[in-house]
Amino acid sequence: MDLFVKAKSVRLRSYKDKYLIAEEDRENINQTRDGSSKNAIWIVELVDQKECIRLRSCFGTYLTASNIPFIPGVSGKKVIQTLAIQFDRETQWEPLRDGMQVRLRSSWGNFLRPNRSLPPWRNSVTHDVPHLSQTRVKLLWDVEVVEKRHVHRRTQSDTTFIRSRSRSTSTSMSSQNQNSTKLEHFF
Repeated sequence: MDLFVKAKSVRLRSYKDKYLIAEEDRENINQTRDGSSKNAIWIVELVDQKECIRLRSCFGTYLTASNIPFIPGVSGKKVIQTLAIQFDRETQWEPLRDGMQVRLRSSWGNFLRPNRSLPPWRNSVTHDVPHLSQTRVKLLWDVEVVEKRHVHRRTQSDTTFIRSRSRSTSTSMSSQNQNSTKLEHFF
């Protein structure tokens, strides 16, 4: 979670060095080797009082774990883009850190999974539960921070600076008042 708390926007790269992208049809999610396009950038939204995030695309749509089978009879479910009029569980992802990488777990308990192989699997993204220990590695995503979140926390030095500044301001204000009083008496 700490990788996302500090990030305003990110790119997610799979174990095959492909980036998670939002397709321009504003419905499908895929992978591509070109991480420089705007479609590969995801805005990070923190979910209040939960260890979850939402990922918003450049189109204003959200990365969503659907309950629609990717292929009938196969366990993987489609990952799609949706407009979140009311935020629901399907748009929430729980980041589970593994070294410098993360697994993203959906509200269904499945993990965001990049697929490869022949069509229709090629470059597709689903959410699924890993069945083999080798599959766990395939669920890892590198998080590339595009823009950092500006979080300013007050430090002891900030507080000291504010106090000293307010003292100097009040001291200068009182000396100005004394000077104006002296001038009034002069005239």
